[in-house]
Amino acid sequence: MLADRSRSWTQTLLHFDFSLFLVTVSIAFLGVIMVYSATREQLILAGLNQYSYLERQALYVMFGVVVMFVLVTIDYHQLGSLGFVAYGGVVLALLAVLTPIGKRALGSQRWFQLGPLQLQPSEFAALAIILAIAVYLQAHQEDPMDAVMLVRILVIAGVPMILVIKQPDIGTALVMGFVLLTMLVLARVSLAWLAVLAALGVVAVVAILVLGVLQKYQLQRLTSFVNPNTSALQSGYNLAQSKIAIGSGGLFGQGLFHGTQTNLSYVPEQQTDFIFTALGEQLGFVGAGGLLALYAFMTWRVWSIMKRARDPLGKMLAGGVLGFLAFSIFQNAGMTMGIMPITGIPLPFLSYGGSAALAFFAAIGLVLNVGMRNPR
Repeated sequence: MLADRSRSWTQTLLHFDFSLFLVTVSIAFLGVIMVYSATREQLILAGLNQYSYLERQALYVMFGVVVMFVLVTIDYHQLGSLGFVAYGGVVLALLAVLTPIGKRALGSQRWFQLGPLQLQPSEFAALAIILAIAVYLQAHQEDPMDAVMLVRILVIAGVPMILVIKQPDIGTALVMGFVLLTMLVLARVSLAWLAVLAALGVVAVVAILVLGVLQKYQLQRLTSFVNPNTSALQSGYNLAQSKIAIGSGGLFGQGLFHGTQTNLSYVPEQQTDFIFTALGEQLGFVGAGGLLALYAFMTWRVWSIMKRARDPLGKMLAGGVLGFLAFSIFQNAGMTMGIMPITGIPLPFLSYGGSAALAFFAAIGLVLNVGMRNPR
């Protein structure tokens, strides 16, 4: 029996998507370099270890790879109870972070302080929604999609979304909303229901604005997107400096570890939300285009695995991750160029941060898992 299991695992491993794995690790390696380039000068000027961000990001990537391979080893068909356990854990963490044990910074309360490290539960919220909805739809695959089932799915997604909005973290809530929309489309919810949900979404956005849920700086970010001519010294400062950084890179960039905007720290939060500007300034249009090409290849591989999944669980897991990655990439890169409103979400595998790195690597691990057990 042990020999049969070994043979079965070997055959499963033959269908491991090495191309998806390699492109993921390549982007993460590039991210470590970009985080270092965006932080080295300010750390040197402060008399601190210039490699501190690099070392931590490299450690996050290594942990992420370990998490990815752990998820690969578990047959995704056995994720039934694990999916709801993970969902419940994330919801409890989102509740706990709003209590006094959560850390408040920059007008939001999103983190747990664990010594020198921070844990941000909202980074795992989209992944929890993917797991919970996929498991629920697998358990009810024989049932027609009626109003009752749709309401249950909305409740599954709505609880963590409300808790994330409460922090407030509108950017992550938007990602979660797009993930929900992706999975509803894959579940073949009728266009009429989708139209009703879209209308309710618009009402919810208006309510958030009217009820004062957002912080002042978040409202200013939306204002600067709607009115790009807002004073560059006020709410439009981030966007103005971001565009200057990307534009100054030209075709081939100013060279790795070079660039006025990056080295003089003109772009706020450059190692996290605005890491794309560091790459654009230093590696230029060619480097930025190359990164987007790698992302395109990654999403294509996830799409391919989703298409050949032979059960609702595999299709929903891969499809949810596809929406998670695609919207995060488009939103983050788009906001640095002024085509999307500025929201505090990371660029997958490139932005500095342990929670985001673990969440994205876990997402890829789920997709690799589905691909290994659905050979062509």
